[in-house]
Amino acid sequence: MSINARTLNEDELFYGHKACAGCGGSLAVRIALKVLGERSIAVLPAGCMSAVGFNFPQLCFGNNAIISTFAGTASMLTGIEAGLRAQGITDFQAVGFAGDGGTADIGLQALSGAIDRNDNILYICYDNEAYMNTGIQKSSLTPFGARTTTTPAGKNIHGNIRPKKNMFEIVAAHDIPYAATASIGYMNDFINKVEKASRIFGTKYIHVIAPCPTGWGINTDETVEVAKEVVDCGLWYLAEYENGQFTLNHQPKEFTSVSDYLKRQGRFKHLSDEDIQTIITSRDAKWEAIHKNFKVVN
Repeated sequence: MSINARTLNEDELFYGHKACAGCGGSLAVRIALKVLGERSIAVLPAGCMSAVGFNFPQLCFGNNAIISTFAGTASMLTGIEAGLRAQGITDFQAVGFAGDGGTADIGLQALSGAIDRNDNILYICYDNEAYMNTGIQKSSLTPFGARTTTTPAGKNIHGNIRPKKNMFEIVAAHDIPYAATASIGYMNDFINKVEKASRIFGTKYIHVIAPCPTGWGINTDETVEVAKEVVDCGLWYLAEYENGQFTLNHQPKEFTSVSDYLKRQGRFKHLSDEDIQTIITSRDAKWEAIHKNFKVVN
């Protein structure tokens, strides 16, 4: 039976944490662990989820979990998988949960190495598009135009001037066994991809959009809605890479308003009409490339 919101394990393996109200990252971790179960071993580097999940004397995980160095999520996963396998233990899933900075910036080298070795691990990036727990600094997954403490919005420069790094296609370029994009706004899709990844041998990577109300400037009850809207307006897409083939999982019949999506967030309030048009033009170019290179399954 395929897993969905109705059949999901009722046991809670990530609870009692100190995350901010409406935290998208904590929701991604909670749901992924409900799919993977108590035989999963979680590795979390410096970041939001390690900061809120390991508060002495309380450990907020019902499964085995450990904090890694900021750069070492994938390499620690490698060691855990190899060590348990050497002991003859096979009924487990080594899973990493790292933020955008810990994945696309400081953790990229270790992740690339793990994929090259094809270690049997699952790596999940919960992407809130900045270094949130240290004060909302830009990462290489911060989108164009976003205001952060290191990319302030002024008269001459309107927030971040660089595009968001395409980690999904960077990982796919390694010819990884399985990679996927997801959003907590499309939870059944995320659940299915985590479950699918757990059944595949080798390195797996899932990149899930997980809004941060504090850093994005949205209300705490808007997290899931905004995570859905970023897909519906075409600024994020749901896709998979497997056996050398890209597949688009969801094709919006008609894009919703990019302007409405951006202007409901405090980090984009400063954008001009010209800035928004730049973002729309970039979106359209990306979707043109998707339709040329991806198999479409809706």
